[in-house]
Amino acid sequence: MEELEQLRRRLDATDREILERLRERLELSGAVGQLKARTGTAQVPFLRDPEREAALLERIAGWSRELGLDPFRVGEIFREVIAMSLKVQEETLLHRAAQERAVHNASRVSYQGTDGAYSHIAARKYFTGREAMEYEGFPTFAQALREAEIGETGYAFLPIENTTAGSINETYDLLRHTELSIVGEEVLEVRHCLLGLEERDPASLSRVLSHPQALAQCSRYLRALEGVPAVAFTDTAEAARKVKEDGDPAQAAIASEEAGVLYGLRVLARGIADQEENWTRFVVVSAIDIVPDPRIPAKTSLVLTTPHRHGALAHCLEVLAEHGLNLTKLESRPVPRHPWEYLFYVDFEGSLAEDAAARAIAALRRECPYLKVLGSYPSRTTALGQVDRRG
Repeated sequence: MEELEQLRRRLDATDREILERLRERLELSGAVGQLKARTGTAQVPFLRDPEREAALLERIAGWSRELGLDPFRVGEIFREVIAMSLKVQEETLLHRAAQERAVHNASRVSYQGTDGAYSHIAARKYFTGREAMEYEGFPTFAQALREAEIGETGYAFLPIENTTAGSINETYDLLRHTELSIVGEEVLEVRHCLLGLEERDPASLSRVLSHPQALAQCSRYLRALEGVPAVAFTDTAEAARKVKEDGDPAQAAIASEEAGVLYGLRVLARGIADQEENWTRFVVVSAIDIVPDPRIPAKTSLVLTTPHRHGALAHCLEVLAEHGLNLTKLESRPVPRHPWEYLFYVDFEGSLAEDAAARAIAALRRECPYLKVLGSYPSRTTALGQVDRRG
């Protein structure tokens, strides 16, 4: 046992050294961000340098092979390191700290759910690097947004679309009626796990709890558990907590592995979603005004209605094209209480701080009976904004 303890102490020391080196790398990235902030956009037109990132990952793969490590796994780790480094540089360019010090409760974030929910995990990911952030869960999206509207929190964190389930209409409806703006976005890979109190055959369970959307996303796996009913619950993490509180080993929940760790549950099965690629996009909503630096890949979101004439929508899209703006999303939703009339939700690459986007919006306002800018914000889902996570 003494030999085992010695090995564990060496592992702890090694882990500490890895973290110290990671901190050093992030400090260097921050220094690069400060240099970019002092340098004009003509010299440094973009925050990201995809060619440098690709070359770095290639070098990492070579070093991994030399050291007898798995290049694929090491590559995954370094993609996360690159994402953390970009976040540090982005924060430097946005000059957020001075703005946020003047805003009451800017360090508090509201979200729907409880500790360990996917919204909670995504919010912590987005605010990585910010000190003393507080996260508070609420039963509904509307309540989470309301907290930001009345100033009790600086930010509300809301899911807006999923690669499996599609758009989350409730969030779009809330954004249309709030005075707050989208100031950021985050994407999170959703990895559903079956969680229970103790190791057991999933087929012997009495029931499985989870949010209806999670149950739908794992429908194939659940159908294979013949005779085990799936029970809808308010939230994935709440379902995990319920399993823990009830103390019934025949009961299980579908939630994140993080929720399992938080509530002391065992993972009975991993990767149980119908589709292997399952990502959720979240938006960060706030009263804090943030204008993206031109070097940060940005996105602008709008909601509009078109005139009642032939080709009106096509003409509005031509306005964006004429100003060199790349459309990334177009979705229609019925106008409440107005049959056969539609709202169009539009995302395009670019920030209102740029002349092309500002001119396009001005032109659209002249054409559209109704237009609301939901926000201009740093992008995580455009070609330049996202960090490549493929192996």
